[in-house]
Amino acid sequence: MSETVVLRVRTAAAPERVRRALTDAAELRVWLTEHAEADLPDRWRFWGRHTPEGDEPRQVLEHVDDSSLAFRWTIGGEETSVELRWAAEDGGTLVSVSQSHFPGWAEAVAETGVLAWLYTFWTISLANLVDHVEGRPITARIDYTTHEMRVDVVVDAPAEAVGRSLVDPGQYSRWFGAKVDIEPWDGGRFAMGGFDADDDPGRVVGYEPGRRMGIEWDGLVAGWELAESGGRTRLTFVQSGFVEGRPPYGAWAGWLAGLAGLRRFHELPDWRPIWVESDVPGLPEDVLVER
Repeated sequence: MSETVVLRVRTAAAPERVRRALTDAAELRVWLTEHAEADLPDRWRFWGRHTPEGDEPRQVLEHVDDSSLAFRWTIGGEETSVELRWAAEDGGTLVSVSQSHFPGWAEAVAETGVLAWLYTFWTISLANLVDHVEGRPITARIDYTTHEMRVDVVVDAPAEAVGRSLVDPGQYSRWFGAKVDIEPWDGGRFAMGGFDADDDPGRVVGYEPGRRMGIEWDGLVAGWELAESGGRTRLTFVQSGFVEGRPPYGAWAGWLAGLAGLRRFHELPDWRPIWVESDVPGLPEDVLVER
């Protein structure tokens, strides 16, 4: 059974700035996509390596006005409905995206097909949108054509602080936006949603305090390494061990969205989470951190 996934973020940028980022092709190519066309009100579409099934444009614009944009997107063999909305709130803008035909949380975790990637595709896209409209460089974009899952992210903070936020469960849960339990030692457990909610947690491997750590699930390893220079930290993140020819793009996009949150957590003196509320069908209770 497919349902609709809804994600919401807040930004300090004005609604007019958000609308421009969502409706200008040149701006779409900065934060969302490799290729874009925006000839409103007749055409709005995107494609390329940063888009699932992005070998050609698959969107048909249905409606656009001063506060919303709706389109049909044929993906995973289904014609889905997508709506982007933006509205003034608390001196900034609340942005939401909804997309139909999401197969549910369990299928997203299992990565049963391209529709299962929708949730994390939009999490990294919205995180990059917020940074873009606030005048910050984006963190990274998911590449759905690569089989090499490696990214370097520069965080404007000392390595000691970055490293601590990657192993302290309280800090990790704040910037990642989901409850996390961590035992920061070799052989320790790592569980999204907490140990009580995960009967098969990951295992910490290769841990060196303040330098590197990996998390292993059944041969799949996600790991980070830190290097400091001039008070800034280069974080190298790698995901490996997946079945050849079947890269876990859903998980990769989710990790990249998390790294965007990590950067904001360390770099913004008035930091607050961008995520407001999500409607993710099948998501277990108490996984997401309350805002």
